[in-house]
Amino acid sequence: MKGPAISLILNYILSLTLFAFVAGTTVIHGQVLQNRAAQDMIKSGIDNIYNLEFETAERVHSRLEAMYPGHPVILLFNGMMTYWKNYPLVPGSEGRTSFEADLRNCIQLCEREEYPPEYEAEITLANICARGLLLLFYSDNDMSMSVIPLAVGTYKYVMRSFELASAYADFYYFTGLYNYYREAYPRFYPVYRALAAPFPRGDEVKGLTELAKAAESAIFLSAESYFILSWIYNGYANDFIKSALYSKILAGRYPENLLFRAYHIRNLLLLKRYNEAEEIISSTGKTDNRFFNAQLMVFNGILQEKKYRNYTRARELYEEGIGDLVLIGSYANEFAAYAYYGLSRISDFTGYKTGKRIYRKKGNDLADFKKVNFD
Repeated sequence: MKGPAISLILNYILSLTLFAFVAGTTVIHGQVLQNRAAQDMIKSGIDNIYNLEFETAERVHSRLEAMYPGHPVILLFNGMMTYWKNYPLVPGSEGRTSFEADLRNCIQLCEREEYPPEYEAEITLANICARGLLLLFYSDNDMSMSVIPLAVGTYKYVMRSFELASAYADFYYFTGLYNYYREAYPRFYPVYRALAAPFPRGDEVKGLTELAKAAESAIFLSAESYFILSWIYNGYANDFIKSALYSKILAGRYPENLLFRAYHIRNLLLLKRYNEAEEIISSTGKTDNRFFNAQLMVFNGILQEKKYRNYTRARELYEEGIGDLVLIGSYANEFAAYAYYGLSRISDFTGYKTGKRIYRKKGNDLADFKKVNFD
């Protein structure tokens, strides 16, 4: 969520994720959403993938491929599974090549020929989703040169969402993101006001209302709407109570999803609900995901610092966490910032004023939201 290109397209495109592809499948041999059995199958498959149940998701994929051979949904489904199998997906990940190829091919399928007007809603969503997944990957890994051309080409499809909202409640996710970020992003980052000026005005209140409507009513984008609402209330509004409400829903719905679990633990720590956070951390233990393990190390550092006042152990955990997070790259900047903020507080407590300043600056350099610092 960094850089002029992202602010230009108002940041909302970056949060498009895997959920969206379902509603937007381009229909080569028919409209997928008109087939209730396929719709239920896809929805179930998405739940499997988000809960990291890949063997079951693979079986769903095989059935879908048999029903709709050559359909863009197969490419999107593959891209989705690749993303979560390799989470966090970084430039050096084994699955990167197939991930990009599947989504690029999906975009080409959506745009290479004319479709009947009644197909437009599904085609538009499919195109946005493939683009959004790529943008998410490129942005999270600071691959700005890949972001710019893709983001510029995506804007027109997002604008079309306003006229297609009556087709599926899922479109309220896109309109809600635009309405909110068009106003909030340049306000939060004044340097981008001039870049945002040419774009149609939004409405923050209306945007949040539309996102809530999508969370409650959308067939496919309910979970993604909950996630972005949690993100907005955490970083932009600093309303950690509301953010935790949404992250709790996600962590409960997808208990094996380490991303949702990590963000819920973070929200509990921000609310000083240390016992609840510690219980989740203790019950999790060490996983096979090095990113999540590094996050837990930072969270344990916060517990040692804030709950137990064991500053020596907290410092050790923060430093070890930073060392592991650096190996992951820019994807992990947010959590490295939390560790640096902790080291800054400990330096202040121990009278090391230079360290307090240095660590605070390092945290600010990495953090998207400098007020989310556990102070």
